[in-house]
Amino acid sequence: MTALKSNQKSGFIVLLAHLGALLTVSAWGTSFICSKVLMEDGGLTPVETYVYRFTLAYIVLLLFTFRHIRSNSWRDELTLAISGLCAGSIYFITENYALQNTTTANVSMLSSLSPIVTTLLVGVVYHIKIQAGTIIGSLIALVGVGCIIFSHGEGLEIRPLGDLIALCSSFSWAIYTIVVKRILPFYNSFFVTRKLFFYGVLFALPMLMIQDAPLRINILFDTAQPQYMLNFLFLVIVCSLFSYVAWNEEMKILGPVTANNYMYLQPIVTMIVGYIALGEAIYPLGYAGCALVLGGLILADKWKGRVSKGAQGAQGL
Repeated sequence: MTALKSNQKSGFIVLLAHLGALLTVSAWGTSFICSKVLMEDGGLTPVETYVYRFTLAYIVLLLFTFRHIRSNSWRDELTLAISGLCAGSIYFITENYALQNTTTANVSMLSSLSPIVTTLLVGVVYHIKIQAGTIIGSLIALVGVGCIIFSHGEGLEIRPLGDLIALCSSFSWAIYTIVVKRILPFYNSFFVTRKLFFYGVLFALPMLMIQDAPLRINILFDTAQPQYMLNFLFLVIVCSLFSYVAWNEEMKILGPVTANNYMYLQPIVTMIVGYIALGEAIYPLGYAGCALVLGGLILADKWKGRVSKGAQGAQGL
């Protein structure tokens, strides 16, 4: 009876983790629209958008976790610094600058490679054989992402500089996922998230100081244009504070591969929010892409294959 209750509790926690991952990627899918509002029509620069957003999120977290400032060792501190660099400044700033050097379709498609890159890195780093269903399901979901992105008729063009920057964004998120996994079991998610924000902002500050454009932080306090502050607060509270804390907790429970596969849902959320908030049309190819993404995620989660002996050291991947 005790074992049955334990299994039920464990299953309920896993279910909550799946629901949390769904909510998290929904928030991140919406964040593209919010960031676009902040940066359009002479608004904030890409670096400003990142630095202001995560600085405020860091301060809020610090108010609740100030009693635990340092990690348990310098090795853990270095791991957190690398994680903050990859998941923070590199990921967001390269993605924003890629938009200035290549098409939106290219950036969206290349950024969507992060789950499959994460899967491959897990196999290499932890010396395991990734399940066949995970690979095939991920590829099907990636095709679905492509259908959604290109449903508006924007073609894929080769623009080496911008495409390379976008690819760096995808790899940086995958590296963060692999690196942070080592320390997640030893710290609570609030502490880890606060550290990620701190190091992400720290590494981004030099770019803010050398940018050519003048600082536009004043627009956030312009009562005549409340859309700036409203979108900014949504990014801080929902997309940063809630989402990152939840994401680190979800990776503890689901593992990096399963959690990151949910990121394929981001284009679906962006498409739906774009339709509701901006009046952007949804075309038949977009619907087909949604079906492929959902089918690929179900396949990746349900098709279980044999895992090699090395997987014993990578439980929860």
